[in-house]
Amino acid sequence: MLLGITAKDGLSSNAENIGKLLNRKNIFFIPFTQDNPITKPNSLSFSPRYIIKSIEDSLEYHQTQPILL
Repeated sequence: MLLGITAKDGLSSNAENIGKLLNRKNIFFIPFTQDNPITKPNSLSFSPRYIIKSIEDSLEYHQTQPILL
């Protein structure tokens, strides 16, 4: 399963859930970054430029690195 995260509270209340998914087998993430660290300090958003690379890596059971940009 390949996930692209976009969440307003990714670094607050959802951080625990994201951490649990990171430790699960066969769940992969498109690398993500803070949406806007100044005005939205807890917001996360995946980076669209890594979609193709993430698909290729996940088909080979590898996580694209780095996960957090």
